[in-house]
Amino acid sequence: MKGRELQNLGIPKGPKVKLAMRLLRGAAESGLKKREIRAHLKEVVAAPADHTEHPYFSDLARALCTPDELDFIERAEPAPWKQWGTDLDDQAIKQINNACRLPVSVAGALMPDAHTGYGLPIGGVLATENAVIPYAVGVDIACRMKMTVLDMPAQALKGEKQRLINVLEDETAFGIGASFRKPHDHEVMDQDWNITEVTRNMKGKARSQLGSSGSGNHFVEFGTLTLTKDDLGLKAGTYLALLSHSGSRGPGANVASHYSKLAQALHPELPKELKHLAWLDMDSEEGQEYWAAMNLMGDFAAANHAVIHREIVRALGAKALADVENHHNFCWQEIHDGREVYVHRKGATPAGEGVLGIIPGSMATPGYVVRGKGNAASLESASHGAGRVMSRRKANESFRWSDVKKFLKERDVTLISAGLDENPGVYKDIDQVMGAQEDLVDTVARFDPKIVKMAPAGERPED
Repeated sequence: MKGRELQNLGIPKGPKVKLAMRLLRGAAESGLKKREIRAHLKEVVAAPADHTEHPYFSDLARALCTPDELDFIERAEPAPWKQWGTDLDDQAIKQINNACRLPVSVAGALMPDAHTGYGLPIGGVLATENAVIPYAVGVDIACRMKMTVLDMPAQALKGEKQRLINVLEDETAFGIGASFRKPHDHEVMDQDWNITEVTRNMKGKARSQLGSSGSGNHFVEFGTLTLTKDDLGLKAGTYLALLSHSGSRGPGANVASHYSKLAQALHPELPKELKHLAWLDMDSEEGQEYWAAMNLMGDFAAANHAVIHREIVRALGAKALADVENHHNFCWQEIHDGREVYVHRKGATPAGEGVLGIIPGSMATPGYVVRGKGNAASLESASHGAGRVMSRRKANESFRWSDVKKFLKERDVTLISAGLDENPGVYKDIDQVMGAQEDLVDTVARFDPKIVKMAPAGERPED
């Protein structure tokens, strides 16, 4: 049966039709004839609440039910969670509390940069049992950091400033839909993009966007990296470093959108405040599809950064002395408290014992290379940045470029492009955030941005 036939039976177009088509395969493989399948589907569509235990179409029946027809069975008591920092907004705290009500939730944590997001707050960490939550990973799957320490002297930031600016301008592309006329090469494009229909359809866009960055808080910048003692394979001292922040671009957004809608269709019983926390069972085809697509998007995001750094280092005629990188919008299969769980870090940095990560500040405040302490209470996580203190709309209403430029000049920062809603004033004090998580990470080095490029003002945020 085709999608049009299913719609004619009363199954809504979109995720529910796609769900029905998958279930059709199982029914057909069991030996049912087309007329028998059609009869079953008619019964399910006519009274979905009566068929939630149907041998072939129970998932479809549940998806077709209204919230009033199904009971949401939450945990008897919310899963335990702990927060770092004392100035977190009430909505973020409410969101982590809600997430811990889910029957699949095991434990949670809230980082000191936390603020409101969709479903799980930004800076929220959630461990689940045998389930993955697309919105707890985030829309920008595998948004990540990468730093390359260059063999050029830090003095080049002044002596070769215009050359560094030109290289950033020539070798990067920013914004919604940003791409390259001549696509870059990377082995990620040789991976299997046919693992799901969504990734297959996104391969062309991925190729054209490879090596580009989104909007919002995404950036590529030069700055100084200061080590007070030998580490990272480097002697103590001050170095020129390249730092980037972006994710899986349009392909990742499409994967997130498709599977978030599918998860919500599979869980109509969730109350309004929990609908963005709909999950996919890891024993299901949908769960396995999302997991494979998410991991491919992780590889693609890493490739984006690899290409950015490769091309900039090549254009400078420089060499890389060291590099550090990490995801912070992802889900990992890990063991915690002797139990296998799926740990979602939405705007949170992995901080297992000895694990290196990068926690940036803003365009004019320092960021830090850190090494995790493996704190079990935080699910071995730390913040992913300083954390916003106001919405983009409020930022545009509250600040003027004249004041921001004065602050940038004081910090000796050259800003090539950015939106006013990304100015340093919209972020928490990064040093206060770092102080609130001293039990989560040790500071290895300090990065001070000096030449910064972000998406131009007016770009719709993609973070």
